[in-house]
Formats: sequence, structure tokens, C-alpha cells
Amino acid sequence: MSQPTTRGLRVPQIDLSGVLADQNPHIDLRIQSYETSTRNFLKVVANYKTRTIATISDRRAADASEKKRTLERIGNVEVETNQCKIQEIQLVSDLQREQEEMKEAELGVAAFKRQLSTLRDRCTAIDSQIEHYRAIAANLQREKKKEREHLSSLAARTTSEIESIQTRLSCVVEGVEQDKLLVRMSNIDPSNPEGNFSFVFDVSGNSYKVLTASPPLPTLPILVGRLQESKDLVLFIKDARQAYVDMVMQTL
Repeated sequence: MSQPTTRGLRVPQIDLSGVLADQNPHIDLRIQSYETSTRNFLKVVANYKTRTIATISDRRAADASEKKRTLERIGNVEVETNQCKIQEIQLVSDLQREQEEMKEAELGVAAFKRQLSTLRDRCTAIDSQIEHYRAIAANLQREKKKEREHLSSLAARTTSEIESIQTRLSCVVEGVEQDKLLVRMSNIDPSNPEGNFSFVFDVSGNSYKVLTASPPLPTLPILVGRLQESKDLVLFIKDARQAYVDMVMQTL
């Protein structure tokens, strides 16, 4: 398969002598069209950025809330553990005092020893719960870090894809509506190099969708199927450009 041309879009030729010969010479720079296209494109990027930041904020808030609840539970368990330890010390003191004061209290002492054993088992169980909650908190922190790295990578990938498409495939990417991108390609038809071949993509979901193609491309369903599998927009535009070239060549 031949590689798409890497030359930039052809700049329209201006008949300078004709312009200067006019009584009111002027050159139409199409500034309004360029500004409209730029605003639309920036709006798409801004919307995507807003959604990404909102998702990060929501997840960060949820992680912070869960971490706070976990810390509160750990604090409550630690307080209860300290209370149990204080109670254990008091029980030991009571047992020692009763042993010194009266030997007849052996049955009572045995009962206190059984209670002491129960408290020690409870302290052991509480210590185990503390370690469990600490492990949960550590896992939450690791998951939060992974999610942040993933979202940062996704934002960088989106910007890189747009720049790569325009540079490598000699095309122009414009924002036309909210969450929609227009990709225009030229220099395909030798008889009409300025003729535009374009696609409109919907980037609002997790995968790209092709809404329209102009002019119609017979192999578009096959290319869209590949796009849904690969999620590679650059590869799709490259294959679509070659498909248009093949289609044009067949009509010559």
C-alpha cells in the first residue's frame, strides 16, 4: 500500500496583478472561516478536558471519602484497644489484691482469669482488624495512583493523536460541533487537487464513530469495523485516504 503524501495543503494562488488592477484592491484571507473552525476545535478539546477533570475529581473525592471512613474506623478500633488494655491492667491489679487479701476468693480469681483470657483474645482480633484496614487503605492509594496515571496518559494520547494525524497524513482536523471532529483531506484527485475528501467523527464515547463521509466511500463499513477493533484513528485515516485514491484512479 502506498504511503499518503506528506506535502501540506496547497495554498490558493493569488493573481496579484489582477488584485492591484482592481479599483478597490483586497484579498480575502477567509479569517472568519478560520476563526470559526478554530473555536469549534478548541471547544471540542475543552469539553473533553472538562469531562476528564470531572472524572478525576469524582474519583479523587470518592477515594478521599473512603480513606476518611477507613481512618475513622482505625481510630475507633485503636481507642477500643487502649480501653481493653487499661481494663486488662485493672483486672490484673484486682486479682493481685484479692489474692493478697483472701485466699478464699480462688473461685472469683479463676473467673477473672477467664475474663482476662477473653479480653486478650478480643485484643488480638482487634489488632488483626487494624492490620486489615491498613492493607485496605494501602490498596486504595495504589488504585488511586493507577487511575490518575491512566487518565493523564489518555489526555496526552488524545493531543498526540491530533497532531500526528495532521502532520503525517496532510490533513486538517477541525471541531464542527460539540464532541465532533471534521477531518479534511486533499491532493487525492490529480484532476482536482483542491477537492476535499472528508469524514466527521463522534468522539463523545469511549470509541470513535464515523458519522458521515464525503464523497461516499464504498469500503467505509469495512474501515469502520477495523476502527472499532483497533481504536487507531491515524490508521483509519491512512486507509481511508488510500481507499479514496484507489476509487479516484478507477474513474480516470
